[in-house]
Amino acid sequence: MKKAAIVLVPLLVFLGMPLGTALIITAMSAPAVGQQLQTLECGGVAPATGAWRAPFQQKYTVSDRGFGREFHPIHNEWRMHTGQDMVSLPGPGPVVSIGTGKVAFAGQMGGYGNVVDVQHSEGVVSRYAHLASIDVTRGQSVEAGTKLGVEGTTGTSTGEHLHFEIQIDGRAVDPMPWMTKHGAPLNGKAVAAASQTPEQVPANVEEGGVGFTLPIPGAPRKDSLHNEALPIPANIKKLYIEAGKKYGLAWTLLAGVGMAETAHGRNTAVSSAGAQGHMQFMPSTWQSMGTDGNGDGTADIHNTADSIYSAARYLVHEGATRGGGEGVKEALFAYNRATWYGNDVLYYAEAYGGGIVLGTTTDCTETSGTSSRNLPPLTDARAKKVLTWAAEQDGDDYVMGGEGPDAWDCSSLTQRAFSQIDVSMPRTAAAQRDWLAAGNGIRIKPGEEKPGDLVFWDSYLGPNVIGHVAMVWDPATKSTIEAQSTNTGVGHFSYEGKEDKQIFEIWRVGNVSDNPSRST
Repeated sequence: MKKAAIVLVPLLVFLGMPLGTALIITAMSAPAVGQQLQTLECGGVAPATGAWRAPFQQKYTVSDRGFGREFHPIHNEWRMHTGQDMVSLPGPGPVVSIGTGKVAFAGQMGGYGNVVDVQHSEGVVSRYAHLASIDVTRGQSVEAGTKLGVEGTTGTSTGEHLHFEIQIDGRAVDPMPWMTKHGAPLNGKAVAAASQTPEQVPANVEEGGVGFTLPIPGAPRKDSLHNEALPIPANIKKLYIEAGKKYGLAWTLLAGVGMAETAHGRNTAVSSAGAQGHMQFMPSTWQSMGTDGNGDGTADIHNTADSIYSAARYLVHEGATRGGGEGVKEALFAYNRATWYGNDVLYYAEAYGGGIVLGTTTDCTETSGTSSRNLPPLTDARAKKVLTWAAEQDGDDYVMGGEGPDAWDCSSLTQRAFSQIDVSMPRTAAAQRDWLAAGNGIRIKPGEEKPGDLVFWDSYLGPNVIGHVAMVWDPATKSTIEAQSTNTGVGHFSYEGKEDKQIFEIWRVGNVSDNPSRST
């Protein structure tokens, strides 16, 4: 699709900000003007989405020894350093390909020691040097995440590390901005072993294009050792499927709970603890989690549809869509505080076919950081850089799970835009909001927003879950730059009227950076 012309006139509001707004921002910004603070990370492992990824699976540090003239520690002279040095944590780890390609070289190369070169499309070559061992051969095809070898200290090296290079048509370029531009900033964060391209995203994965499989059942188990998974009545299965779709859960997880609790309604007697209904809710929990599942206007603890929908809501509330498999296990433990119970449910879910949870492998909650740290707001110059990049995508398509370069969903566009200034956000809109609340952002009152702020509201995921994010373009007209929908694609739209949504929040990204010592 041809991209529309880029118009950046609204960015002039940076210079013409009303005095009152400027005073508000000053009051919130005790740290020095322009000071960048370290980004607070979420728990879990970042999903590897898109065409490119980091060359490590585990956490790593980015060395100060980067691209450009550096003093050589062995030759004791200034030399051109053609890559970026990196060290995995806590010790030498596997080195993986950053993208799809073919191994162009695998062997020894002078001072580089053991080297693997991967030839990608459009003249791009990625180089991995000083490896302790090599696991691929010349001519072998690799995908993003394929193990190439193990980090080492072969060749001219003073310690275990990875020398990582990017070459374009045979000329080395700085890998830091190149990786950021391609959606895989070198920020030190652990990344899942395998990448997902939009074509590989499961068909039922929607917002964010992020999904993870249900965890396998572990030990101990109890009831499932002698009670096998029973057939599910058609009308009950239909409710599991519908509730699972609404709340982003694999329907089999709800079926696992239904089997563990009442054998899908075969035994709905009040338990000795006082739990009631198809999914066995305690009345006290029902007061806050009870949901009208059948649309009759009443949340009835004894109504099967209401009970199943409420169970889905409760599991999501307790973190089943955050933190990958561990989040699912923690949600099941909250449902019934016994490890064996969660394993029973997962055993039954696996028996019914398993499935995908629409969520993220990262866990970004307000308790993962501190929302009270005194954050300076994102500088105008950095916000302008974010919006300039976003505007260049005007006219691109909207695709659920799209990761670029010409197709996006709302949260992938936002994630990639902020990566241009060395800020890494989680992948989904809901997780991005939680990331901000965890200590990386500042809540803004409606009417006090400025360009580059993020607006969140509930969407197709239901009234209790954030499902959309947009970047503020011009507060005066309440215009945005966003990936809006399949029909409209990426462009300039409006958030006017969204204040009436069940969830409507505006957040300002703090002046944070994954590498605050580096200029962005």
